[in-house]
Amino acid sequence: MKGIIERRSIRKYTDEKISDEKIKEILKAGMYAPSGGNAQPWEFVVVRDKELLNEITKIHPYSHPLKEADCAIIVCGNLEKEKFKDLWIQDCSAATENMLLGAHGLGIGSVWLGLYPEMDRVDGVRKLIKAPENVIPFSIVSLGYPGEERTVVDRYDENNVHYENW
Repeated sequence: MKGIIERRSIRKYTDEKISDEKIKEILKAGMYAPSGGNAQPWEFVVVRDKELLNEITKIHPYSHPLKEADCAIIVCGNLEKEKFKDLWIQDCSAATENMLLGAHGLGIGSVWLGLYPEMDRVDGVRKLIKAPENVIPFSIVSLGYPGEERTVVDRYDENNVHYENW
């Protein structure tokens, strides 16, 4: 619970490099996400190239953290792996969240940058990473060692909880 509650979206990073081993651990966290029918319809594109990260910022209007990020992981849904129509969306959401939590546990800052269902973002990123048509870029996890501290805010609100019925 501590990791879930203390994880914050980090948009500013230091220059410190993330090791390949830690990137692999973050990817592993994504691959351990629950998946409908255990389809695991995800694919991950690791981007370290600064030029490519900067190109993404021209496509995605809220992706400025990529300018300072050491790395980004683009989470994609592979429709050829899909067992149940459109469950890839939930599966890729779970994988993205697992990677955010995994990064936090390793002391690495991250922020979820949404692509899908904004098709201009999806198509633009798909072209940049040369993904086939059956692969849909879903989200980007921007990664770097935190260059900012974010406070924890109590988000629990009993008004949003209903028991047995509405």
